[in-house]
Amino acid sequence: MSRTMVSTELRKRDRGDQNINEQPGKGSKGPQAAEPAKSTKSTVGLIFNVLCIYVSFLTWAVLQERITTTPYGVDNRIFRASMVINAIQSVVSLAVGYVYLRFAKKTGGSIIPNTKVLSHYGVMAVLQGVSNFCGYASLKYVDYLTLLLAKSCKLLPVMLVKVIVYGKRFPLYKYIVVLVISIGVSMFSIFHPTDKTVESKQLGEYMYGMGLLGANLLLDGLYYSNQDHILKEMPEISGPKMMCGLNLTSFVATVVFLLSPFTSQLSEAIDFISAHPQVLYDIVLFGLCGGLGQIFIYHALEQQGILLVVTVTVTRKMFSMLLSVVWFNHRLSLGQWAGIGAVFMGVAFEAYKKN
Repeated sequence: MSRTMVSTELRKRDRGDQNINEQPGKGSKGPQAAEPAKSTKSTVGLIFNVLCIYVSFLTWAVLQERITTTPYGVDNRIFRASMVINAIQSVVSLAVGYVYLRFAKKTGGSIIPNTKVLSHYGVMAVLQGVSNFCGYASLKYVDYLTLLLAKSCKLLPVMLVKVIVYGKRFPLYKYIVVLVISIGVSMFSIFHPTDKTVESKQLGEYMYGMGLLGANLLLDGLYYSNQDHILKEMPEISGPKMMCGLNLTSFVATVVFLLSPFTSQLSEAIDFISAHPQVLYDIVLFGLCGGLGQIFIYHALEQQGILLVVTVTVTRKMFSMLLSVVWFNHRLSLGQWAGIGAVFMGVAFEAYKKN
């Protein structure tokens, strides 16, 4: 969610910086005397923001893998109610975003100002809900590292949607980046260790899982393209406001679906949580880490700028994969490490060229 929001927040911050720079000074000694204190405060703030982003999102990644892929209790059951995860995550992130807006930013006004915005949020809530469902469902057939690596490549689905749906053209370097990332993801899948390869599964099941993952990425592309459209057409909507509006809409839509006769996930989740209450604690903490991480990104953007945010965002994804390997004792082949390296080289190069 942060990529297009970052660009909008940056434009607003730049306008504010321009206004500040136009103000005349109020004395010759004041700025010089305040410079060391300002520098120290800025350094402390930078370290604080970076640490908070890393802690929030690294914990978020560990909890996501813990909740969706590892068994709970002596009966070794895995929590499969992905829509319940979405609902809890949405309401927790909504609470975090609302507190930030009202008390930290002291921003007034409705988070959903009109029906046009509501209709856009409704479409995005459906896209996000189905996308998350496909992503979590794919974990029955592919491992978490494959999902995490694919989710690090948001450029692919976004470019695909904008080329096909909107007829947009991109500079040559972006097509090169997409090629490098695609090769890296392919290497990661092809060089899977023999004890976890497709040979130990039904080929059809593996391909079905990859199909779900592909659907997840395509829906992500539609989601981010829609989000980009809203932010361009309605610049008065800030990142934190959109965060609150989207989470509110997503929560309502998810609850309506859970209460419908088309799914039994709610009753299954209640039974699971009754037997294994630890999972509820994990899901709430998962949502809290995601919400706080997003807020720290907005704060870092306002205080330190876009370059820091992009650098931290790219590196934290790499650290998330490394932490997953260590925390859950995954074994990767040399070819898979090379694939991961290719993906992050592509992502880092795209971030460098863009900024």
